[in-house]
Amino acid sequence: MSDSPPPGGAVLDADELTARWADPWRPEQVAGRLGGVGVPWCVAAGWALDLFRGEQSRPHGDLEIAIPAAGFAEVRDRFPEYVFDAVGSGRVWAAAGGEVLAATHQTWVRDPTSGRFLFDVFREPHEGGTWICRRDESLRLPYDAVVERTADGIPYLVPELVLLFKAKEPRPKDQADFDGVLPLLSPARRDVLGAWLTRAHPGHPWLGRLTGW
Repeated sequence: MSDSPPPGGAVLDADELTARWADPWRPEQVAGRLGGVGVPWCVAAGWALDLFRGEQSRPHGDLEIAIPAAGFAEVRDRFPEYVFDAVGSGRVWAAAGGEVLAATHQTWVRDPTSGRFLFDVFREPHEGGTWICRRDESLRLPYDAVVERTADGIPYLVPELVLLFKAKEPRPKDQADFDGVLPLLSPARRDVLGAWLTRAHPGHPWLGRLTGW
């Protein structure tokens, strides 16, 4: 992904974004379409934490999934009736082509009939079967260590990584997610998250909660 945004793209105001994300898909809807796909995909962000919890804890304004960037075409082919718009730097590129996709990492899936956005696809860096953190390329893990599954087989990003991403600039909902998930984290998970936070965000306020639990 390029450090600078490509030319073009449209800016959507807050009201339009809210309207067009009014009815996002749920994890089971995406999982139903991606059954048997060869790409190691997973649900990310807030929904991933709720899949880890085993229940929905709050409303979700969108649904995000993460895939290795090289597997994007295989995932896109499972949704031939929808359009994939690239997103970055506050702009949206409708039906983005290769140049724009290469310069961004986020893609919104759009129903061309209604204009509604259905879910969000993060195209993540990787080397073969190794996941690479896009914020710290020294953090590399095999996909087996990055993805867990619910009892009915829906893959989700492990909570330690979800919270690491949420820690950069935590919003009220991110803080609420941390507060809700912390009691469910094993000592081993807390130790891992603490080590990652110490490296990425030294002095982060969550560190005291992790070590003092």
